[in-house]
Amino acid sequence: MNVMTAALSRRQAFKVMLGLGGTAASVLLPAPAKAEAEEHPAHPVAPSDAIAMLYDSTVCTGCKACMPACNEANNLPADTSMSGGIWDMPTGLNAQTKNIIELYQDPKSDEFAFVKRQCMHCLDPACVSGCPFGALEKADWGAVTWTSSLCIGCRYCEVACPFEVPKFQWDSWNPKIVKCEFCYEQRLKQDLEPACTAACPTGAVVFGKRVDLLAKAKDRIANSPGKYFEQRVYGEHEAGGTQVLYLSSVSFQKLGLPKLGTTSLGHYATKVSSKVYKWLGGPVLMAGVFGFLIRRNWNRHEAERLLNDKNTGEPDQL
Repeated sequence: MNVMTAALSRRQAFKVMLGLGGTAASVLLPAPAKAEAEEHPAHPVAPSDAIAMLYDSTVCTGCKACMPACNEANNLPADTSMSGGIWDMPTGLNAQTKNIIELYQDPKSDEFAFVKRQCMHCLDPACVSGCPFGALEKADWGAVTWTSSLCIGCRYCEVACPFEVPKFQWDSWNPKIVKCEFCYEQRLKQDLEPACTAACPTGAVVFGKRVDLLAKAKDRIANSPGKYFEQRVYGEHEAGGTQVLYLSSVSFQKLGLPKLGTTSLGHYATKVSSKVYKWLGGPVLMAGVFGFLIRRNWNRHEAERLLNDKNTGEPDQL
């Protein structure tokens, strides 16, 4: 390879870098407007047909009838790893368990309570906002559903969810995300209520429209002063509101429900990304300006180089 070939290779590489810089600037600069256009409301409003579950911990006996009903409806195998292969005994939500009854017990007193865990079906779900390919979405009636063909297994939904609900099938060659979907395909589309609410013998968990269940929960609070923790319904406002609502006689945090503000987490995420784009816009714009100046000077250098080559017959060193 002679000196002229090497010089041309370096020159071509430099031109490519300039081109990439210009392309990056053109792609990144429009981003702030896009981020603002997709901003989620801080306090989303549930549509009139939004469904919900109301779980009253004070009514639950811990019978766990809802768990095998959920497994059967969703074709999930029993988790028998902790029972020596004898009976369903999950220790929490996992790749085989979409719904579970857990027990809170105070080690220093007689205080205890059961709690039902499953997807909360947020009005503005963080998992949906965090999914880069739209595998998770808000479907009819507000159910948060998952589409396997769109999932790339990034598990961003696991990180985004403040309730730690979505689980990944680590032991599968074709892993899926597992979470409660309100029995959307199996029962809701057939005008049936979710399997867990249908199976509950005590009415600890009931199904209906969100607006009706909120009214029912507030009636219970009004009719039993002092019975329910903070005289309020968990999920009415948490994280912008959820479609699974809770009543409890003990602290919601003791039941494992996180303490959250009333602002939608999707709104927070969009605000952060819009700030990033806003502050990134200045440096990218400056990079574009510098790229233009460098290209202009480069073109001037090229003209001078060609003239020098013609006059001297010697190739330029760059």
